[in-house]
Amino acid sequence: MVRITCYIRPHKLEQVKTAIATLGISGMSVSDVRGTGNSPETSSWFGGEEHVIALPVKSRIDVVAPDDLREALIKTILDNARTGEPGDGKIFVEEILDAVRVRTLERGESAI
Repeated sequence: MVRITCYIRPHKLEQVKTAIATLGISGMSVSDVRGTGNSPETSSWFGGEEHVIALPVKSRIDVVAPDDLREALIKTILDNARTGEPGDGKIFVEEILDAVRVRTLERGESAI
């Protein structure tokens, strides 16, 4: 199993969620986060003053999926989240050793 964690632009969230669902993946966690990566800080004008936006809002999606969906999941996220501009986000891939469904005690892929 693999966990894909991606940080994307908030306005791309619905498009990415819908695309992930077409792969047959219905379980995911989504949260709004603030943070910065390698992109330089940007500034904007508000109330006649310039303000530095050091921690822009991003959407975080966490998905645990079978190993055979790894590349399809990554490609789907890239195809639907990418604008080609700085700040598009990141995708992180981690191996998952096991999963347990608390209600039924199922383990492994059947638990996800």
